[in-house]
Amino acid sequence: QVQLVESGGGLVQAGGSLRLSCAASGRSIRRYVMGWFRQAPGKEREFVVGISWSDDTRSYGDSVEGRFTISRDNAKNTVYLQMNSLKPEDTAVYYCAASNSLVVLTRRDEYPWWGQGTQVTVSS
Repeated sequence: QVQLVESGGGLVQAGGSLRLSCAASGRSIRRYVMGWFRQAPGKEREFVVGISWSDDTRSYGDSVEGRFTISRDNAKNTVYLQMNSLKPEDTAVYYCAASNSLVVLTRRDEYPWWGQGTQVTVSS
């Protein structure tokens, strides 16, 4: 199975940018759908974005489309989340997840493997 470790979180002002990384080990992510989720205090964990393994098809949550970009570097076994134009409502713990499905999925229970999360805080 695959182990995932996120990094790159921190405190940023509204309008700023951050890039999160998700380093995988144990297996190559080459044939995994990779996703990012986030969970704000008192809220459900929500889908942010996912990328397929077959053709790099991307699927974005409505609240981040146009601001966030997911990418993958299979050679480095790493997935990235570039977050631009950050808003205070983007404040959450961000989780990387992996699935051996064929297409990008948006439900958290469809991803068997998870990282421990990284905190992103956006100040107004």
